Amino acid sequence: MEVIKTFLDFFLHLDDHLREIILKYENWTYLILFAIIFVETGLVIWPFLPGDSLLFAAGSFAAAGMLNLAYLLVLLFVAAFLGDTVNYLIGKYFGEKMLSFRFRGKPVVKPKYMEKTHAFYEKHGPKTIILARFVPIVRTFAPFVAGIGTMNYRKFISYNLIGGFVWVFGITLLGYFFGTIPIVKDNFELVVLGIIGLSVLPIIFEFARSFFGKKSAA
Repeated sequence: MEVIKTFLDFFLHLDDHLREIILKYENWTYLILFAIIFVETGLVIWPFLPGDSLLFAAGSFAAAGMLNLAYLLVLLFVAAFLGDTVNYLIGKYFGEKMLSFRFRGKPVVKPKYMEKTHAFYEKHGPKTIILARFVPIVRTFAPFVAGIGTMNYRKFISYNLIGGFVWVFGITLLGYFFGTIPIVKDNFELVVLGIIGLSVLPIIFEFARSFFGKKSAA
């Protein structure tokens, strides 16, 4: 329970925590942000890191002069691109083994997350690599599933480049231009919740469509 409380506090007060990191670690902050984005997109066992809200917060601190916008955009784009690439390769070479691997009796890769990602793939095809960037959990599992499904590597790389660019530049610049507006700055917790809400809307929509579709078919 304490871990959950700490996790929620970090999410909801991301701006305060990021400010502390910037003041304490200064230029090392870029490496920390790079690591968080890389791990969220690159390691299939860490799907719950605050990617969207972190990009928005980083952009707002760049607008306030505490971070360099150009460094952020380049480094975080590279982190996102490398993360998806590593995740794809893990799926391609180790995916089948990881699906059957268990730690303390529990699967390392949860089947329900794989099912959500497969459903997303069935609807959107290869474009999933781009669209999934904006959907928590699916964002982490999409390149892994692409690797298992042996999606052509060149095709994957092209979608990966486009998706990483649109995600990092889009949300970071959104934070840069809107994050310092007083009403946004003073209600950052609500902004974070709003970002999370918008991110999970596609999953909720797909679940509702599937649920009501089954009911009408019955």
